[in-house]
Amino acid sequence: MTRQIFKPLDYQAKAAQAVVDCFAGQPRIEGVQYQIDPGKDAAAQSSMFEEGLRNAPLKLSDADLLANIRSVQMAQHLPPTGELATSKAAQVNLDVEMETGTGKTYVYIDTMYRLFAEYGWSKFIIIVPSIAIREGVKKTLEDTEGWFHSLYGHKIRHFVYNSGQLNKLTSFSEDGGLHCMIINTQAFTADVRAGDTGRGAGRIIFDTPDSFQSRRPIDVIAGNRPILILDEPQRMEGAKTQAAMTHFQSPLALRFSATHRTRYNLVHRLDALDAYNRKLVKKIQVKGVTTKGLPGLDGYLYLSNFRTFTDGRKPEARVMIEHGLKGGQVKRKPVWLRDGDKLEEKSGGLAEYAGYTVSNIDVTQRTVEFTNGEVLEEGRVTGDTSENAVRRVQIRETIRAHFERERLLHARGIKVLSLFFIDEVAKYRLYGEDGEKENGLYAQMFEEEYQRALDEMKELDTTDQAWLTYVKRDQPHEVHDGYFSIDKKGHMTDPKINKTGDEKGEAKDESSYDLILKNKGRLLSLDEPKRFIFSHSALREGWDNPNVFTICTLKQSDHEIGKRQEVGRGLRISVDAHGHRTDDKSVVHQINVLTVIASESYDDFAKALQDEMADALKGRQREATAAYFQTLSITTPTGSQEVTQAEASELEYWLIGERFIDPARHITTKWHENRETIAEAVSAGASGKIGEASSEAQAIWASFPYTLLEHAAEYVALVDTVFDETALRRMTGNGRKTVMPEVRRKNLEKEAFLELWNRINQKAVYFTDFDTEKLIASAIARLDSDLTVDRQRIIVTGAELGTGIGV
Repeated sequence: MTRQIFKPLDYQAKAAQAVVDCFAGQPRIEGVQYQIDPGKDAAAQSSMFEEGLRNAPLKLSDADLLANIRSVQMAQHLPPTGELATSKAAQVNLDVEMETGTGKTYVYIDTMYRLFAEYGWSKFIIIVPSIAIREGVKKTLEDTEGWFHSLYGHKIRHFVYNSGQLNKLTSFSEDGGLHCMIINTQAFTADVRAGDTGRGAGRIIFDTPDSFQSRRPIDVIAGNRPILILDEPQRMEGAKTQAAMTHFQSPLALRFSATHRTRYNLVHRLDALDAYNRKLVKKIQVKGVTTKGLPGLDGYLYLSNFRTFTDGRKPEARVMIEHGLKGGQVKRKPVWLRDGDKLEEKSGGLAEYAGYTVSNIDVTQRTVEFTNGEVLEEGRVTGDTSENAVRRVQIRETIRAHFERERLLHARGIKVLSLFFIDEVAKYRLYGEDGEKENGLYAQMFEEEYQRALDEMKELDTTDQAWLTYVKRDQPHEVHDGYFSIDKKGHMTDPKINKTGDEKGEAKDESSYDLILKNKGRLLSLDEPKRFIFSHSALREGWDNPNVFTICTLKQSDHEIGKRQEVGRGLRISVDAHGHRTDDKSVVHQINVLTVIASESYDDFAKALQDEMADALKGRQREATAAYFQTLSITTPTGSQEVTQAEASELEYWLIGERFIDPARHITTKWHENRETIAEAVSAGASGKIGEASSEAQAIWASFPYTLLEHAAEYVALVDTVFDETALRRMTGNGRKTVMPEVRRKNLEKEAFLELWNRINQKAVYFTDFDTEKLIASAIARLDSDLTVDRQRIIVTGAELGTGIGV
């Protein structure tokens, strides 16, 4: 079994230390003694009073704390905040933004160790929005336990909150040392309203069970004054969750996410743009698989979502249908349906939908019924005879992409994994009445296509015999496996799915994720034949293996699940056979390339991903102005130094002069085209070797403002904090350039052009006279004899997207 080897990463240490530095001046107090609630049964017996250790209160004044936060922000080139942000979760709130795949969980574990070492704070609660994340956090705490012990000399005592094991709360409160509890929001939010204080709040955590001395677990937890770590806080903004979090009585909430929805005091940012520039995640390439030809013959239907209303209106269902266009073309588009709607009308008159009138929309059962007796289930495609053909091509392309990557990486000892997401177990595994199992449709397709790929290798011209031997070592049925929920009979089964809320579309059953996490290390071994994994789409969030190099979604594209989430399971940098990260900057993106086999066109996928990225990066500064630079600071050997008005103006003036920004102060393409040369100039200048640099670097160094030369690298870094659409297109664009013709006005006066123009610029008028009846008859005869309809074809398109595209 291959175990991942951890090592210090500067960007992760910087993120953790940013939080610690916000409390500079806070004295170290390792626990404050207090009396734990003894419970009703022991209230009269003083001998049963128990002493606990809670977090020491924050001693800093609001002014000192704000000054610290502003200092941290300016040191990280972030605009300083104007005031302390409060929330229902805590009085003090700090945001840490980290792109998916860069080790967010690792960072907040390290942050707990550092806060304990620096200030003695020892009671932490990690709140997560789903079972998938909870199980992943638990696994990471287990995997990193030895590593952090080697760094800090002790371990975090951690556990998952379980209402059946409330005795762990007592240990959490009583014992010294560093403690952490993991809890998902569902454990404390059901039926909770602001002001709930007694029985009937809907969860045992708010109840007074006899097994816990008639105490409310939430009161025992709150007595520790725990520091909250919110993992994906944008999924905890509902009124119910916000109200429930007040019961923890926490003084501090640390918010970790790649996509904060509500922003508080941002103290560290490593967003998608940073990850792209620093090569911290895999590069992305996409192959889109779509059909081309004449659809509209089968009454295509796909139910993707519902919406309900609070004003008494009946619910509506979002259904993808085909719509007739001018010229006989057909295009798929989503429509919102309500009771009584006729699909024939909604489709622009397509006869295939005749008789499809909505009779009932059932949000509970997630179905739409029609008057003709048809029932449409959420997430299922009907009326598409080409779907299976498309899925086969997707499987074939996944195998090809897998072999391409595997062929390159086998000699480096890197195990390549490919991941299929499907919508139901039956498409992978079937069971007879006697329990005998057999392949479902997709497993059957896979083995057929895999064998075809093996047969094609006989004609493969390669000297890499070691790789060929490795590929041919295992039979098709040995290289794939399914990771699903398991029922009492030991059969794979579809997991129970959350139908509404923030967890919509995700599995409820923690055992679904247990199998994935347990086998993570084994799958990294080259000795293990399993290389292609089939899993339920609802388990998407639970997958987090660094060696996933290909992701294929064998289901209808779900517009409710973002493209960033779709690719997020494969973004992490891979590890080799010894567990070492393959993050050498010189080869990191030659090794780490994630291929996404999408069930839609490349252009559609790229545009959707680009839109999501633009939304995620909306907090970025767009204009490189002196006023903006003046809000930042640079790091010097003597400490942090605010950028003066004169320095900010000099920097802006240089950018204008070099055409690195346009008149609107937006970053230009020239800046990106010269970025490596700028880095060369700054490095050579700082080391006193500018004479050995390229002539281009020397020219840039010579143009740089003299007053800024001493800290040139820091000032260049300020410019990199400005976001622009050009960078977004490089990260998520389709790599296709639109070339605008250049008009050379002096050529308009040349004799050759004038001669040509005089010949082609004459006006002409044409008169025609048609015999209408004859024209119609001729057209009908021609159509009858020559009209052909192209067979529907499957088209595969692809290109490289870039990096830094995460969840």
